[in-house]
Amino acid sequence: MNSIFDRMLEEFDESNNAAPMSDTDAEAMGETDGVVESESLLTSPDIKQVTQELLKYGYIEESKRADMFRRTILLHKEINVAIEPLDLIVKIDSNRGIAFLATRGLQKSDEGEDDEWGHPLVRRQRLTLEQSLLIAILRQAFIMHEQESGVGTRDATIAVEDLLPQFQVYLGDSGSDAKNESRLLNLLDQLKSYGIVSEVDKKQEIIIRPLIAHLANPESLTALLQVFEEKANENRSDSTSTVGDPEC
Repeated sequence: MNSIFDRMLEEFDESNNAAPMSDTDAEAMGETDGVVESESLLTSPDIKQVTQELLKYGYIEESKRADMFRRTILLHKEINVAIEPLDLIVKIDSNRGIAFLATRGLQKSDEGEDDEWGHPLVRRQRLTLEQSLLIAILRQAFIMHEQESGVGTRDATIAVEDLLPQFQVYLGDSGSDAKNESRLLNLLDQLKSYGIVSEVDKKQEIIIRPLIAHLANPESLTALLQVFEEKANENRSDSTSTVGDPEC
């Protein structure tokens, strides 16, 4: 009488004697498994398109891309899931009609110390003092427009000739109207790449974009004020040091 071990051995021999799977069959099965697995991981075209648009420009404005902005709202959660491994998040201001990317937070360096800026994919933009000052003035004009007309009602426009005196209050007059205006226009052209102002039109006016409400937030404005206070203190110290004791 065969024992349980004998029967197991006979079954093992029979399975080994079965017709082997051909290389073609094995490759076909492997390819099929791979296709099924990859298809299950594919992201929908809509999510891809909106995510790539955000990664390319950093923001989507409703007034320029209404359909893309609508899809951003509908796919908000899915987009955040897609970009979460990149430490990014999309924020939506539906009242002002703007969606933009932001970092989830600063990272730590390998040594365990906090870096001034540690995100590996996002390069922090360095603004000059003049650029920061102009942004603060533009934001004030934008907020005043919203208080008068309502949030998201219409474009916030300002004339260059109205902006120039406010700018000169802080940076002074160069002595030439042409130089003053040229300096301002150059700065506005630089800020255009940040998506916060439009080009200067034929009427010598610009549109202040809604992104400025988030770029120039209270934290950044407080930091700018601190810089001006430090420079004012330095100037006072310099002027005091130049005054010596009167000669006898």
